[in-house]
Order: sequence, then structure tokens, then C-alpha cells
Amino acid sequence: MSHATAAENKKLRWAGVWLGFAMGGFFDGILLHQILQWHHLLSAIQTGALGSLRAQVTIDGWFHALMYVIAAIGLWNLYRYRSTSGKCPDFSVIWPRFWMGFGVWHIIDAVFSHWITGIHRIKMDSSMPLAWDVAWVVIFGILPLIWGWRRRDGGSGTPSRTGTKAVRVMSLFILFAGAVNIFPLRGNDDTTVVALGSHASVPEFFAALDTSDAKVIWTAGQGEVWVVQGLSLRARLALYQAGAVYVSGTAAPAGCAAWLQSGPRLSRV
Repeated sequence: MSHATAAENKKLRWAGVWLGFAMGGFFDGILLHQILQWHHLLSAIQTGALGSLRAQVTIDGWFHALMYVIAAIGLWNLYRYRSTSGKCPDFSVIWPRFWMGFGVWHIIDAVFSHWITGIHRIKMDSSMPLAWDVAWVVIFGILPLIWGWRRRDGGSGTPSRTGTKAVRVMSLFILFAGAVNIFPLRGNDDTTVVALGSHASVPEFFAALDTSDAKVIWTAGQGEVWVVQGLSLRARLALYQAGAVYVSGTAAPAGCAAWLQSGPRLSRV
């Protein structure tokens, strides 16, 4: 293999790693932070400037922006490979590295975020957080990394039977999580947590509520966070237009928002 060919293949390999790493971050942030709402990046910090729900959502936004940058690095490597080699990318090289990057992201997240710094756990309101952490890092970290490592020199690019099953399991898991979010199990206490952005106004918030039969039952701080009963799906979407940055879709404030149920910062309206 010539020096030029080796350099081109290096770009292709790193493109797969960067893209897999970024997709690991997006998978974590979109599924766990937004759809399931099990945690935010800094969920374990509940005091000071970073303890507010507004700050938590903002930090999540910066986290996703970082993942965009990492994904752009991967795409730039693909572009450089295409422009220097004049060939289409070889997915038998990219695919294993993608899963290696995907697995590495979840391993780093588990070791650094869950156990070294403790800024969040996979399921913040679980009585057994370590069990969730270990199961998550095994399924989405170690197994994809091992599969990608074993296939890194496979050449054919055809996923093994084990790898195909792993992809199917992850796909089914994501679909199940989305279904749970779309059709949540709701009791009689149908509550929604709403956090307003820094530029939102309370009158606009109430104007949006006037279009429904919703009732405000709690508020926190200076009107930054509200708990509302009886909001329809259409009314929740209208709140985003009124300046909301977070509108929960669960039967009760869950995961990182669970402090709203008992926190002393709340006052009855």
C-alpha cells in the first residue's frame, strides 16, 4: 500500500470514528434528555446558577452543539477523502469505525459523567442507578465497540449475524421509547412542567393557556417554571410559540424534573 493510499484510508477511518462518536452523543441527548427525560447533562447539580431547569436545558443545547461540531469533523474527513482519492467512501471501512466511535462515546460518558464527576446518572430517579449505568454502558458502549473492533479489518463490510441483531435491538429500543413518549401512561393528575425562556413573557404564557382548559397549579421562582393541568398536545405546542424552552410530555414531572414535586422553591398559585 502506498503512502498516499494509507493517508486516504486514515481519513476514512477517522471519519467513521468521529461520526459514530457524534451519533452516540445525539442518541444519548435526544433519547434520554428529551424523549424519556431521564436526565440532563448536569442533573445532579440542583443548586446555584446551574441548578435551574433553564440552565439545564441550555447546557444540553451546548452539548448538542458540540456533537454537531464533532459530526462536522467526520463529514470533513469524508469530503477530504473524496476530493483526494476521487473514489466513493468504502463503507466496509467506515461502518466498523462508526460503531467503535459510538461505543467509545458511551464508555467515556459512563466513566466520566456517571462515576468520576457524578454530574448525572442514566436514570436519575432510580433506586438502583448503578444497575442502569452498567446495563447502558454494556449494551450501547462495550458491545458496539467490540463488534466494530472485530470487524475493523473485515473487508467485505457485510455485518455479522451478531452485529445485525444488535442493530435491530437498538432500533426496536428507540421505537419503543418513542411510542412511550407519544402515548404516555397518564393518571388523574395529568400535569405538565413548563420552563419559560429568558425572553418569554408571562402574559404571552397566559394568552397561550387561554386557548385551552388548562389550569396552573404551581409556579417556581419569578415565573420561570410552571406546573399546569389539563394541557392538550396542541396547547403544549402553542407554549413553545409563547417562549417555552421545556414542556414535559410525561404523566408527572419525571427524572431530572422530579425535584419540582417536593422542592421548597414552589409556591401555590
